[in-house]
Amino acid sequence: MKLFEQMCEEKIRQAEQDGVFDNLPGKGKPLELQDLSQVPEELRAGYKILKNSGYLPEEVQLKKELVNLDDLIKACNDPDEKQDLKRQRNEKMLRFNQLMEKRSIKKTSAFKKYRNKIRQKFT
Repeated sequence: MKLFEQMCEEKIRQAEQDGVFDNLPGKGKPLELQDLSQVPEELRAGYKILKNSGYLPEEVQLKKELVNLDDLIKACNDPDEKQDLKRQRNEKMLRFNQLMEKRSIKKTSAFKKYRNKIRQKFT
């Protein structure tokens, strides 16, 4: 194993000397560490992978859309457009509730533990 580690370190040193790392985003700036203390330890690796790939679970995407629709409804003055926005919101809320029921997220202990924090983020 030590030989493998030495080979890796040598490759990293060589890449550094060749300037491979010179154009990386954030070079010379401190790392932005994420606070994952609210995410259960067994879910953190998966959470980071999904987050770094830009993936949002459907229920999170729906919640964001619901918040946007709520803001649009509050700002809308046209009664017909407001009615259409409310219809869209109801459809998304129905889909969200179906997902929650289907996935039984409401019943898992991890969700119960963090439900209030999630609600605070979206309200």
